[in-house]
Amino acid sequence: MQTNVLHWLDNTAKRYPNEMAIIDENYSMTWSQYRKKSLGIAKAIIEMNYGPKRPIVVYLDKSAAVLVSFMGTAYSGNFYSPIDTTMPKARVEKILEILEPGLIITSRNLFSAIKKLDYKGEIIVYEDIRCVDDFGDVLEIQEHILDTDLLYVLFTSGSTGVPKGVCISHGSVIDYIDWVVDTFSISFDDSFGNQAPFYFDNSILDIYSSMKSGAALYLIPRKLFSQPVPLLNYLKEKEISTIFWVPSALIVISKLKALRNVDLTGTLKRILFCGEVMPNKQLNIWRKFLPNVLYANLYGPTEITDACTYYIVDRDFRDDEPLPIGKPMRNTEIMVLDEENKLISDEGKPGELCVRGSCLSKGYYNNKEKTDSAFVQNPINDSYPEKIYRTGDIVQYNEKHELVYMSRKDYQIKHMGHRIELGEIETAVSSLEGVSQCCCLYDEQRCRITLFIDKEIPKEEINQMLMNLIPAYMFPGKVIVMRDMPMNANGKIDRVRLKELL
Repeated sequence: MQTNVLHWLDNTAKRYPNEMAIIDENYSMTWSQYRKKSLGIAKAIIEMNYGPKRPIVVYLDKSAAVLVSFMGTAYSGNFYSPIDTTMPKARVEKILEILEPGLIITSRNLFSAIKKLDYKGEIIVYEDIRCVDDFGDVLEIQEHILDTDLLYVLFTSGSTGVPKGVCISHGSVIDYIDWVVDTFSISFDDSFGNQAPFYFDNSILDIYSSMKSGAALYLIPRKLFSQPVPLLNYLKEKEISTIFWVPSALIVISKLKALRNVDLTGTLKRILFCGEVMPNKQLNIWRKFLPNVLYANLYGPTEITDACTYYIVDRDFRDDEPLPIGKPMRNTEIMVLDEENKLISDEGKPGELCVRGSCLSKGYYNNKEKTDSAFVQNPINDSYPEKIYRTGDIVQYNEKHELVYMSRKDYQIKHMGHRIELGEIETAVSSLEGVSQCCCLYDEQRCRITLFIDKEIPKEEINQMLMNLIPAYMFPGKVIVMRDMPMNANGKIDRVRLKELL
C-alpha cells in the first residue's frame, strides 16, 4: 500500500534518472537531480530539528525550485504551503499568522523581502542547499508517514477577507493522481505544459501526474499567456502532449484566432480544463481545429483535492448549450441535495453539489468554525460519523443523467419574484456572436442584473438576441463593456473587482 507521494519520485528517479523532469524558463533538471536536491533540503530541515508534521512555507518565484522545495518538505515529514511572492505584504502576514510556521524556504533575491515581514522563524536559502544521495534519516521518516498526514496547505480567499488554508493529505493526492493517470493513460512518453500557479490547486495534476509517470513537466513562461501565437509555437516546439489550463487561458487563444496560425495536429493529445465554466462556443473553435484531441471538463474546488467530477467530451454541442461536468471520479460520491437535505436524482431539478470520499480536505488550518460549517455530517447517514463537503455550487442532472453546473449558491438570486442562477444567463450570453467572455452580477442596492461583456453590444440588442434563450425576467438591466476582463491570480474572471464597478 502506498502511503505517501514520495514513492513516485523515488521510483521515477530510479527508472529514468537522466531523463528531464522539470523544465522552467531558466533551468532544467533530471529526475535524479530532482530527487537529490529534494533530499538535500530534507537533510537541512532535519538537521535543524524542525518537525515532524509542521508547516513549512515555500516563498519562491515560480520555478523548478518550488517543486524541489515541496518534495524536500515532504521528505522531512512536514507539509508545505506555497505563498505567492507578488501577494501584498498584509495578506502574506495574515497567512503566516494562521500557519505559525517556524521555517520558510526562499531564495537569495527574496531573502530581504522575508526580513521585512513580521516573521521570527528560521530561513533556508534554496541556493545554499547541496544535492545528497540517499539519506538514512529521510528513509526512516518516510516509513512513518501515514496517508492521512498532511502533504500541503493551499490558501484560498475567504468571504470575510481572511484567507482559508485548505489541508490536503498524502492519501487524497494519491487517490486523485492514480485516477488521472489511469483515466487519461498518462505515460513516460507524455509531457505536460503547466499554466497554473503552484499556489493554485490545478497545479496538483501537473506536478504529481508527471512525477508518477515520468512525463516531463514544462513550466510555461507566464508572459506567453498574453501572446497566443508564441504560446502555441512553444507547445509545438516542446512537443507538449497534455495541458490542464483554466478556460480563460484557452479562450484567449480561440478569441484571437491563434489556432489558424499554428498547427498542433499530432502534438496535443489531451486538453483538460477546470476552474470555471468553459463556454461551448469557444470549445467548439478548439474542436474545429483539433478534432482528434481528447477534451475533458474537470470540476471541483480546492477542498476536494482539485477535482471530483469529469466529463470527457463525446458529442457535439450547440454554442448556447452548457457543457456537463459529468460524473463522479473513482472512489468519490456526488450527492445533490435540496434545501431540506433530501437527495435529488430527477432530471432538471437544481440542488447543492456535496461530496463524499477520500478526496475530502481535512478542513481549514486553524479555523474550526469554517471547517465545521463546510465539512458536515452526511445528512443521509445518521448511524455513524461521516463527513461530506458542501461545495455551495448549484447543479442539476440533464437528460443523460450527467451533472451540469448552473451557478454558485451565492450567485443564486431572487429577482422579480423568480429564483435565478446567474450562471444560466452567462451561458446564454456566451453563445452570442462575437462574445468571448462575460460575467453576471446582481446589484442588490438597485435590484438589477448587471452584465459585464467583452463586446460592445447595446443592451436592447443583447436582450433581443437572448429572447430565444432565456426568459425576459432574466435579461440584464445594465450592460458594462469590458474589453479586457479583469482576471485574478488564478486566471479566472475577477468577480470581486467587477463588483466594485456596480
